[in-house]
Amino acid sequence: MAAPKVKQDMAPPGGYGPIDYKRNLPRRGLSGYSLFALGIGSLLIGYYTLIKWNRERRRLLIEDLEARIAVMPLLQAESDRRTLRLMRQNLDEEAKIMKDVPGWKVGESLFHTDRWVPPTLDELYYLRPASEMDNEKFGLQYYV
Repeated sequence: MAAPKVKQDMAPPGGYGPIDYKRNLPRRGLSGYSLFALGIGSLLIGYYTLIKWNRERRRLLIEDLEARIAVMPLLQAESDRRTLRLMRQNLDEEAKIMKDVPGWKVGESLFHTDRWVPPTLDELYYLRPASEMDNEKFGLQYYV
């Protein structure tokens, strides 16, 4: 028996067309120069807003300082009144305690000067409970 005649698969006449083997990537996004320009532009805008905000902060700081300077005499007067009130209470208490001691002068200064010497916290609060002096020294630091 004779082998059946097989038709071999051949290329078409004239051959196959060219094969695309190179990369064909579409352009995506902006070019490098435009990205560089965008970066420089955003930096300039950021520096502009930073400079503007620093000027505003400086203006607000000057305003706060001027307000503090304006209020300072009032705060100093309140502090002086509190100091004088405590000193008067201390002198009254000292007079009550030392009334039986002969030759004791109430309120006699320890300093040999006529100049005003502001009292220390210990001098102001020595006849008061220790908690008051601690509150005056440390204030709200206990809560931190």
